[in-house]
Amino acid sequence: MSESAHQPRAARRRLIKFTGASLLLTVNPLAQAASSRNSGVVAVRIWPAADYTRVTIEHGAALKYTHFTVKNPERLVVDLEGIELNHVLENLANKVSPDDPNIRLLRAGRYKPGVVRLVMELKSEVNPQVFELPPIGNYGHRLVVDVYPLNPPDPLLSLLDGKESPAAPVESKTAARAEAKAEPPAENRPEAKSDAPQPVAEQKPAPGKRQGRPIVDRLVTVTLDPGHGGEDPGAVGNGGSYEKHVTLAVARRLRAKIDAEPSMRAVLTRDSDYFVPLHQRVQKARRIQSDLFVSIHADAFVRPDANGSSVFVLSESGASSSAARYLAQRENAADLIGGVNIDVKDPVLARTLLDLSQTATINDSLKLGKAVLGELGGINRLHKPNVEQAGFAVLKAPDIPSILVETAFISNPDEEKRLNDDAYQDKIAEAILSGIRKYLAKNPPLAKSTLARLD
Repeated sequence: MSESAHQPRAARRRLIKFTGASLLLTVNPLAQAASSRNSGVVAVRIWPAADYTRVTIEHGAALKYTHFTVKNPERLVVDLEGIELNHVLENLANKVSPDDPNIRLLRAGRYKPGVVRLVMELKSEVNPQVFELPPIGNYGHRLVVDVYPLNPPDPLLSLLDGKESPAAPVESKTAARAEAKAEPPAENRPEAKSDAPQPVAEQKPAPGKRQGRPIVDRLVTVTLDPGHGGEDPGAVGNGGSYEKHVTLAVARRLRAKIDAEPSMRAVLTRDSDYFVPLHQRVQKARRIQSDLFVSIHADAFVRPDANGSSVFVLSESGASSSAARYLAQRENAADLIGGVNIDVKDPVLARTLLDLSQTATINDSLKLGKAVLGELGGINRLHKPNVEQAGFAVLKAPDIPSILVETAFISNPDEEKRLNDDAYQDKIAEAILSGIRKYLAKNPPLAKSTLARLD
């Protein structure tokens, strides 16, 4: 073919390239304008809790901010640069609950051109943390304002005083579904700390009790960890169910059952819809000298036909399967979604989370996991017949046998319906308790924890 025959094609290629460049030049200013419009505040969510209240400000682009506190009365002021007042900010006052333990009032106003000032009136002196989170999942840029009271509640003293949240009423499936359909806003609640051990009150088994009930000479404390919460919804089922709501409902039922046992008591890492960083869940269990740690979840997979219950424990080396490794990576990413201030350094915590020399604890975790898995097999198909292992951050307490229970697949339509059923949630709670009983019957707790219930 002659050279002249190629010229039209070459010309067309040049035209296409030129046209593409022209389109880019035409579109880019529009994209920039859209970006500019989207750079304002798009949502504000408030998650109140006894230990801290979190305010999350979601915006379309990174922004500059400064903050300071003011005395008499106590206030926290946050200046946001590069945005203008909009309807989201104007309605801030309506988002603060009257019973918020930490915030009395929150308002926003135009401080000067391009700067919006948030003023938070506080109920007591606080230690605020303000930090940014990059976009992840369905969230854009987020500015997080955590308001920690200087004198947070002490979970151990609350237990000893009998003030630890008394078996909260279990949500009906209707209420749970209504809450699940709302947007992620809600509440937050971590627990705190203490020492002060008390004398042991000997527990004598009552006659006629069920076989397999543990015979112990002190009160056994079980930390129950409802997975996810607050900014982190966990997995979402096709029917709109949030994992964070299901896990809390099951944990509440299990707490009520454990508290009814004469020689046991349970503590929740969160007792409402708020975010608790993974390391704080471990810390809480250790602060109250917990004997066992049970993290409750609802599994999810890309294929809706995946089903069954599973139990996981920590692995000192690699994961027992690729699925276990994938699940651990997904659960460990909860901190990225829920939002953790990475500038806060805790050397004691760092040692705890990196301490993998805990062979004895892992062996006990495997025994506990096997007992619970066997009981779950009586109410649901088991996804895997054996306890699996992987590097779950939430299971890294070096001195507490810890398991992670995947109750069922929320991504499976049939199992999602059951997970929202009151009777089935009760069966799950009873199965976990039965497994704990069987474990304690063969592995009675040592005398390390000398805490007793004060009547």
